[in-house]
Amino acid sequence: MTATNMKPADLAPTYVRAISPYQPGKPISELAREMGLKEENIVKLASNENPLGMSPLARRAAAAALDEVGRYPDGNGFALKTALARRYGVGMNQIVLGNGSNDVLDLAARAFLAPGFSAVYAQHAFAVYPLATQAIGAEGIEVPARDYGHDLFAMLAAIGSGTRVVFVANPNNPTGTFLSGADLEGFLAEVPAQVVVVLDEAYNEYLPPEARYDSVAWLARFPNLVITRTFSKAYGLAGLRVGFALAHPEVADLMNRVRQPFNVSNVALAAAEAALGDEAFVERSRALNAKGMAQVVAGLEDLGLETIPSKGNFVTFRVGSAAAVNQSLLRQGVIVRPIGGYGMPEHLRVSIGLESENQRFLEALEHALEEAI
Repeated sequence: MTATNMKPADLAPTYVRAISPYQPGKPISELAREMGLKEENIVKLASNENPLGMSPLARRAAAAALDEVGRYPDGNGFALKTALARRYGVGMNQIVLGNGSNDVLDLAARAFLAPGFSAVYAQHAFAVYPLATQAIGAEGIEVPARDYGHDLFAMLAAIGSGTRVVFVANPNNPTGTFLSGADLEGFLAEVPAQVVVVLDEAYNEYLPPEARYDSVAWLARFPNLVITRTFSKAYGLAGLRVGFALAHPEVADLMNRVRQPFNVSNVALAAAEAALGDEAFVERSRALNAKGMAQVVAGLEDLGLETIPSKGNFVTFRVGSAAAVNQSLLRQGVIVRPIGGYGMPEHLRVSIGLESENQRFLEALEHALEEAI
């Protein structure tokens, strides 16, 4: 192709043109338009959102912050960083704020990856890991899953001389699988010091007490550890987009150098600070999720479906005719998440909702299965 007949899109690097864009869960408004349904009759259980919404404290803080939307936010996020530093016992220079944890994951890739380097991640892990890697022009090394989760031994073996980042999700999305704190700590001890381990803990707040571990304490021993968390899940701020990373000061500094100015709005900063202090709301969210998880899993098992044990706020289940079942659910006004793009074409993922929403899903699923016979 000569320069005279090249199109602007042809000028982009081949690794950018090869990216398959991330596909989010279908919005309620979109399904309403497609199916001619009323939005109030649609149940969305596709994006692992908190069915309780945002906490009352966060709502009041967000409303108060609206008076300042004509001004730029604090680009350093001083108030939120102060609250996070107090909560986790870290220095403010160890915190990186992001437009959701997706942004923070991307910052880690931008800070440490480049063409000629590689990132390691597991099969069936969060789609942002390969996307962030490919957008930089680095090589993505996908390690086969073990029981739908991370095979840490195989991931260690996959680390090569050019590897600069390893992504680990715990619990994992979309499968919900979980690694114990002891296994993770042992893994970190074996990873070469020049490889950054990004530990994605987006669903950490949903863990039952017996499964919890103190990953923040590991930062003192492993300067190559980056912990990412989000306010989108248990804190109920998915629409405001706030995430953060905790890391060694030098690592956090590099990530902040590639961070966009004002990447978190003043409304989001205020709501996140208030949400962090509403521990009662988070506990209520966790308890509702535990009860809803039992309801959904029992219902799926009653329908004879195989589930993957989950420590998140969602559960993935196998159904042979997943595409047809999903279409039937959509026609009935129930949105779940197909995960064929994760290499799981026979599975669907359903978020845990309110008791009534869970029941609506199970009834619609039973009808969908009957249609598929």
